[in-house]
Amino acid sequence: MNKKNYISIAKKSADIQIVELKKIKKVFNKNFTKAIELILNCKGKIIFAGIGKSGLIARKISATFSSVGIPSFFCDPAQALHGDMGQIEKKDLLIIFSYSGNTSELTNMLKYANRYRIKLIGVASKPESLLLKASDVKIQLPKVKESDLTGLVPTTSTSLTLLLGDCLATTVMHLKKFSKEKFKVFHPGGNIGGSLLLAKDIMVSGKKMPVIGFDKSFKQALKIMNKKKLGVLVIKKNKYIQGLVTDGDLRRELKNYSKDKKLMNFMSKSPFVVNENMPASKALAIMNEKKITSLLVVPDNHLKRKNKVLKGIIHIHFLLQTGMK
Repeated sequence: MNKKNYISIAKKSADIQIVELKKIKKVFNKNFTKAIELILNCKGKIIFAGIGKSGLIARKISATFSSVGIPSFFCDPAQALHGDMGQIEKKDLLIIFSYSGNTSELTNMLKYANRYRIKLIGVASKPESLLLKASDVKIQLPKVKESDLTGLVPTTSTSLTLLLGDCLATTVMHLKKFSKEKFKVFHPGGNIGGSLLLAKDIMVSGKKMPVIGFDKSFKQALKIMNKKKLGVLVIKKNKYIQGLVTDGDLRRELKNYSKDKKLMNFMSKSPFVVNENMPASKALAIMNEKKITSLLVVPDNHLKRKNKVLKGIIHIHFLLQTGMK
């Protein structure tokens, strides 16, 4: 086969799915609304279930719900027969996916849900299916053309199911006013979590900051810098930033040490400052560009002021520890 044909086959498959997935809009009806309301009002966990390919999709959607702070887990209907059904409580909500809706392995889970009056959202393509008949909220998927050569392998249908699950999740996120800040709480690691960190999330603040009054002695400055171990020392007058002295500045001045020498005489009078809500990744970019190892953090509304209050200090080591590059 000509290698160019590989691309044309793949494009044809993609085109089929792109066209067919537009049918998802048929699902956005009063039953979709009822499903959202059940999810929002659930006092327990959102439990997803499915068999085969539908089970894999259900597992992914459950992971999405958990990742945005909605307690959720996947329950395998086959394993549920051997004790896992005990994980499902009356206050929980059960969402079951099955494209045909007549998968035999679902029978016992459906009986259990109905017997103990556990709310059930069924997602299937056949209105007369066992699953939809047993469900409190029935979401009927439109029938779609599979994108493989035979038209039998679950391809478009699984994509459609996944799209529906993502639409449920994103709608709930919107109604719960989910934010980047909340996302960061549930994703402290990884590239996404790291990219959402702000300057205020990684700065040293309070008593950990190496700060000294502008009228203090050289000896006192050296003592504070050695104690705080950040390689910099912020000079303040009253509560405002006056300048910055680095470890190198102090070491160089040791050669010309004088009791009468004032810190104000050799400090940097215009240290680089960033606002507390600047993305940490941008702070790292500034450090790399300016070839510096520390940045001072100030409140948002102080950045353009002549007198700035110090809120914290970011050291490049803190940024690198988050995995940023």
